[in-house]
Formats: sequence, C-alpha cells, structure tokens
Amino acid sequence: MYKNKLVKTQGRDFNRGLFSFCFQSICVQQSDTYLGQQKYYTQKGGNKMSKVTETNGPIHGYKVFNSDWTCDPLGFKPKQYACPGKFEIEGELEICHNGMHFCQKLADCFEYYAFNPENKVAEVIAYGKVLISESEKYGNKLCTNKLEIVREVPWSEVIALTNLGNNCTGFSNTGNDNAGSYNTGRKNTGHSNTGSGNAGSHNTGAFNIGGFNTGDRNLGYNNAGDYNAGHRNTGDQNAGNRNTGDYNPGFGNVGDNNNGDMNTGNWNYGSNNVGDCNIGNFNTGDWNASSYNTGCFNTEVPTMTLFNKPSDWTYYDWLESDARLLLMSIPKETIQWIDKDDMTDEEKEVNQSYETAGGYFKVFSQDENRNMAQKWWNELDDSEKRCIFAIPNFDEDIFYRCTGIKVY
Repeated sequence: MYKNKLVKTQGRDFNRGLFSFCFQSICVQQSDTYLGQQKYYTQKGGNKMSKVTETNGPIHGYKVFNSDWTCDPLGFKPKQYACPGKFEIEGELEICHNGMHFCQKLADCFEYYAFNPENKVAEVIAYGKVLISESEKYGNKLCTNKLEIVREVPWSEVIALTNLGNNCTGFSNTGNDNAGSYNTGRKNTGHSNTGSGNAGSHNTGAFNIGGFNTGDRNLGYNNAGDYNAGHRNTGDQNAGNRNTGDYNPGFGNVGDNNNGDMNTGNWNYGSNNVGDCNIGNFNTGDWNASSYNTGCFNTEVPTMTLFNKPSDWTYYDWLESDARLLLMSIPKETIQWIDKDDMTDEEKEVNQSYETAGGYFKVFSQDENRNMAQKWWNELDDSEKRCIFAIPNFDEDIFYRCTGIKVY
C-alpha cells in the first residue's frame, strides 16, 4: 500500500558544539510493510532512500537537554521537561519533525548537543510507538510519542559511559587519560588521535605536537615520518617544510641533509642545486664550490654564452644587468578572462557558451605575444634601445628569433 505525503525534514551539522539547521520540503513516497510487531517504512526523498523501523517500547536510552531541562532541537519554541517525569505528544510520529528524540548510546547524543557539563543528561525509557532510523539521512536517533525521564546522569558517569577507558575528559575515547574526543590510545590532548601522548588532532603515532601527522614526535602538521619540526615533510628529522627525505633544515628539498632550499640531492649547502655536496646555488653536478656550474669540482662562477658566442659575463652579471631588467618588462599574456560585453562577434561565434558563462577565457598565441613585444619595442626611447644593443655579442637576427622583435 502506497501513499504520497509531503513531509518536512531537518538536516543537522555538528561542529565544535555548534549547530546549523537546514529545512527542506520534499515529496516522499512511503510504503508500509508489517513484519511481526515491527513496521518498516521505505521513504524516497530526493535521491536518497530512508528506511525507518516502527516498533513499540519499552526501549531504554539517553537524552540530552539544555541546562534548564528544555529541548529545542528544531530551533522553535523549546519544550519544557522535568526530571523525573513522564511526557506524551499527539500526532503522527515523524523523525526530525514530530516526536521526542533520544539515542540508545549516550555518545551518539553528543552529535546533536555540545559535550558540555552544563547540559543536562538523563536516562530515559520510551513506552509508546518508537521510530528507529536506519539511514544516514536521519542519523542515529530514535523518536517516540511516550517518554519517561527516569533519572539525571551525573557528568562523571557521562564521561565513564562515553569512553572505553579511565580519567578521560572527552567522549568516544578508547584508552586512558585522554583530554579530548575520539582518541584511540593514552594521554592524548586533542581529538581523533590514534596513538599515545599526542598534543594535537588527527595524528597517527605517538607524542606528536601538531595535527594530521603520521609518525612519532613531530612538531608540526601533515608530516609523514618521525621527529619533524616543520610541516608537510615526508621523511624523518626535517627542520623545514615540504621536504622529501631526512635531516633537511630547509624547504622543498628532495634528498637528505640539505642545508638550503629546493635542492634535489644530498648534502648541499645552498639552494636549487641538482646533485650532491654542492656549496652554492643553481649547480648541476657534484662537489661544486660556487654557483651556476654544470659539472663537478668547480670553484669559479662560469662565464656564459650570449648570442651563441662566449662572453665575459657571468650569470650574476646578466641577472644584475639593466638590459635584463628592461627585457623582463615585455608584456606577456597566456590566458585572460573576456567579459561578454567586451567580446567581438567573431569571439561570440567561436565561444557559444559565453551567454551562460558571462564571457570566456581567451588563450593568447605565440604570434599575439610577439606582436605585443614588437609594439613594446617600438615605444622604447633611444637610450633604452642602446641598453639592449650593449649586450655582449648582440645579433639582430638571433634577437628576433628569440623575442619576435625586429630592432631595425
């Protein structure tokens, strides 16, 4: 037997003891099937299937209230309760809409209320009809029309009932002396740790001071290894960030024992080296004691070729030159958002989704960038052009092939 019915459902998010409520009206199709004394509902709402079991009490459980024994989970007018007491409501039961809600496991109650000793906690018994949710849509709550509040549960007992361990100050811990929630281990100060002695959250290991570490004794976050004093390292005993390897006091190294940044190799003192045992920067090779070398055992900064010929300039000279500074101001475009009001008819023809998107991303070609570079050159004054001509071995044809600029 099927019947269509318009019901209002409530979704709830729990985050650090705060609640956000969202309501939606959905048309659900509800089928009823009796199995013994239980009645099963299969409800279709949107794209979700929600199975709710109807049975009869008595069913024992727990319920959390505000500090004044009120309950207002729907955010409407709070309902006043008393402890002890018996209460009954009228109307058709609907989870998250009409009924008195409770949980069979005390820890589940704190998915809906903050884990706060100011809240009241009670042991309850449902005697009337009871709806039991079997889907994520309604959570792990039960709903009844007849509820007895048997006794208040003292906070010390709440802690004991919600933890598998001793001396915990949170809930859902497995272990002893945890000051947080959802920990598996001992003496964790935080949440969702697997291990012992962690002072943080979401760690897998022991004695981590930070969060999301996998390993032991990390002083940071998102490390995979041991004894890291930084963040996002993969390895051991890194004192920097984003290293892959061991014993790196720098940043972004791939290798071991690098005293610098962005090295690929081992035992480098400097940055951006590819190789081992370099003292300097931007070396490719091993045992170089300077910078910008390609090879091994070099102690001088090499001179560079310019326009396919040897020159007396080092790469340092090039980096510090006025010519390079000027050339770096050449306009360049890779991609740019073009609003639909600024599009040409040709662009609209090619990009027919512009109305929906409000425009399109224009990708600039190499020829378009070369045209911009030529326009830039044409607008330079003579002193700026002489600065470019003064580059050692300047050659007009090579300059054009590399930049797209005709200097004559």
